[in-house]
Amino acid sequence: MSRPELLVLCGLHAPGAEAVIARIRASDPDVAVLHHDLREIGSGRVHRRLRHRDRDDWTELQLAHGCLSCTLREDLLPQLHLLSEPDGPRRIVLHLDPALEPEQVCWSLLHVLVDGAPITERVDLRGVITCVDTGTWLDDATGDATLAERGAAELPDDERTVAQVAVGQAEFADLIVHTGTADAWQLARTDAVLERLAPGATRTSLAALDARVLLTDLPPGARRGRPDDVHDPLLRGQPPLSRDCGVQLSVFSARRPFHPARLHDAVDALLDGVLRTRGRIWLATRPESVLWLESAGGGLRIGQAGEWLAAGGPAAWAAAGPERRALASLGWHPRFGDRSQDVAVLSLDADPSRIEAALAAALLTDAELAAGERAWRALPDPFGWWHTDPCGDPPADLAAAGRPDTEHEEH
Repeated sequence: MSRPELLVLCGLHAPGAEAVIARIRASDPDVAVLHHDLREIGSGRVHRRLRHRDRDDWTELQLAHGCLSCTLREDLLPQLHLLSEPDGPRRIVLHLDPALEPEQVCWSLLHVLVDGAPITERVDLRGVITCVDTGTWLDDATGDATLAERGAAELPDDERTVAQVAVGQAEFADLIVHTGTADAWQLARTDAVLERLAPGATRTSLAALDARVLLTDLPPGARRGRPDDVHDPLLRGQPPLSRDCGVQLSVFSARRPFHPARLHDAVDALLDGVLRTRGRIWLATRPESVLWLESAGGGLRIGQAGEWLAAGGPAAWAAAGPERRALASLGWHPRFGDRSQDVAVLSLDADPSRIEAALAAALLTDAELAAGERAWRALPDPFGWWHTDPCGDPPADLAAAGRPDTEHEEH
C-alpha cells in the first residue's frame, strides 16, 4: 500500500499560509492539516489543531519541559504516525508554527525514531512550501528584531532573530508562494534575493497557484526536505553570480586560517548590508575543527561542525562520503590537506569587495603562518567553545534546535 504524502508548510505570514492550505484542501479533499501552535510553549502548553474533511479539532497539550524537542517527540511525530495508518488520509500537511524553520523539523522527520523507525518510512516526504509576503519579507530578512520582540513563540533560550527564521524558511523551500502585495521594485528585489537564496525552488504567486501546490512535479534536483551536509557545495542549484537590483552573491575562499581576534573584528562586515552568509571556516587556534558560519540580517552564529579529514587520519577518510572525499582530493593542499575557508555571501546594497577585503585582512599573515601550529594555538580566541555577544549561557537543548554543537552568536 502506498504511503500518504507529507507536505511541510511554513512562513511568517499566517494569512498567506491559511490561503495556501485552502488551495491544497480544494485540490484534494482527503487532506489532513496538522498544526502545533507554540505561542504558549514557554509555559509548557502547546495547542494542537487537526483538520480533516469536516473535522476541526483543537487539543491543549501539557509538556513536561516546554521545549521544541518535547513537542516533536511527545506529540507531533506520534500524530504523524497515527495519520499514516492504512485508514488515514491520502495527504498530510504539516503546518509549522511561524517561529519554526523547516530544516530542523525535516531532520527530525528523517532521523528521530517512532516505534523503531523514522516517520519518513511511513510517509512520503514530498517537500517544503514556504509562504513569503512580498510586502514585508525583505524587511524581515534584513532586520535585527528578535522573535520575542515580534511576539512570536518564545522557545527556551531562543535568541534567533526574525531574519534568521525568514531566511531559513525561504532557503529550504521547494516551492515559494508569494502571498502578499508589493510594488514592482520591491517585488523585483525580493525575486532577485530568492533566486540566489533558493535557486532550486519553484516560485509562484498565490493567484497563479495550481496543482503544483501538491508538489507532485518538482524538478529532479529538488531538495524535498533533505538537509545539506556541511561539506556539500555552498552554491546549491547554480544560482546566478551577477548583480541584480543591488543583490549579489559572492564566494570568499582561502587556503590559510583565520586569526580568531581579527575575524571577530571582521564579523561586522557580514552584518552590514548582507542578507545571508554561510560557509565553512578554519580558525588558527583550532586546526582540527571545521566551524560553520551562518548569518541572516542582524544575527550571526558560528559553531563546531566536525573535523577536517586532514586532522582525522585514515578513519575519518573512510567514514566520509564519496562526494566529500572527491572534493577533498581535488583541492588537497600538501600542508593543510582539505582545510580551507569557503564562505558564500548574499549582499544587498553592500560592496562585495569590501566584505572580501575584511575577511582577507582576518587571515594569518605570512609571518604568522610561518610560525606554525604551536604559535597559532596561543593566539587570543574570543569565540570560546560557547560565546554570545553580550555574554550569556548556552541554550539548554542545541541538538533539538538542529544547531551545531557549539556556537558564537552576535546580534
